Amino acid sequence: MNGNAMALRLGWDPSKVSTIERGKFRPSEIDLVQYLTMCGKDIDFFNDFKRRYRNAFEEYIVQIPDNLRTVAMAESTAKSIMAYDGQTVPGLFQTPEYAQGVYRTAGLVTEERIPALVEFRTQRQAILRRAMRPTCLFYVHEHALRTKVGDEQVMAGQYARLLTKAFMIRIIPADTAVIASSCTLWEYEKQMSVAFVETDLANVFVQDPGAIVRTRLLFDRLANLALDAGQSRRVLAEYAGQPREDFDDAGTCMA
Repeated sequence: MNGNAMALRLGWDPSKVSTIERGKFRPSEIDLVQYLTMCGKDIDFFNDFKRRYRNAFEEYIVQIPDNLRTVAMAESTAKSIMAYDGQTVPGLFQTPEYAQGVYRTAGLVTEERIPALVEFRTQRQAILRRAMRPTCLFYVHEHALRTKVGDEQVMAGQYARLLTKAFMIRIIPADTAVIASSCTLWEYEKQMSVAFVETDLANVFVQDPGAIVRTRLLFDRLANLALDAGQSRRVLAEYAGQPREDFDDAGTCMA
């Protein structure tokens, strides 16, 4: 059924169906029961849906870091993505070998879980290959490039991957101080923007208007600090072209 047919069956105004489905209005519990019953769902489905839906209008949502489904959905539906990372290469650019090194170095997940986490991260990168991919801009601090994850072969592959994505990357020079946590801003066509912070302990999703303004101010500052597109590409090319014996001098060894 389309929206009008659904509204007719429920006895609702068509605009009510539209505003509920688009998340512009919080329905009552009775509304949810009627809507889900019309969709053929039972009481168990309703109770599970209500449990998950209770956070739909919250400005701050905290999830355990293992819950990656929300991150994937937020990325895949965004109109634009801006991100800053000061410690590691952004996840959407990580090679499988580099991602494995990050998980092993962090030491927060068991070895048997790493292949599945790396596979999920690799699958998320498909959004960058879509014909209608989001507009992306990633600010990467040079410290992240100097931090060695795995061996020199892993780093060589990672530098090569970054060079192919250079048009989406702006480098923050190593001698530039940035006092800010790594974060991501997702912008949408018809929905509120979402700021995202990923930590070792939790994933935090924020829709508070004040926090969104502060996040945009951060990216405005990063735009002034970062190298331009051509300069960033040259920096990445220098890292990608380093002789392998020089990798040991590239920075802190993480693995």
